[in-house]
Amino acid sequence: MPARLKKLNPAELAGADTRALVKHYLAVLEERAPGRSVEVRVPPYAAVQVVPGVRHTRGTPPAVIETDAETWLALATGRTSWHQAVHDGIVVASGERTDLSPYLPLTEQDDA
Repeated sequence: MPARLKKLNPAELAGADTRALVKHYLAVLEERAPGRSVEVRVPPYAAVQVVPGVRHTRGTPPAVIETDAETWLALATGRTSWHQAVHDGIVVASGERTDLSPYLPLTEQDDA
């Protein structure tokens, strides 16, 4: 007898979509900014190390960026700018090389 599938409510589906999008855009950032000198954290979903420079291997990295999922998705898609998010305090960035504005947004932009 097949196992019954648990039906997900809309809030759970939205959470799964958010998780997938956060991880997708962090992976795109890894491709565009290869390196291991800055850790970008989007709790509770994921963290990646990016940006060329001195490689970090143990403990808390000297350069850390942390934000929530909604802000990360807004940055990745160009709905807000890096400088505005930092100014508004919805992104915390400490250490060298933590300005991600050269890499954002992560979506393709139309020239029109």
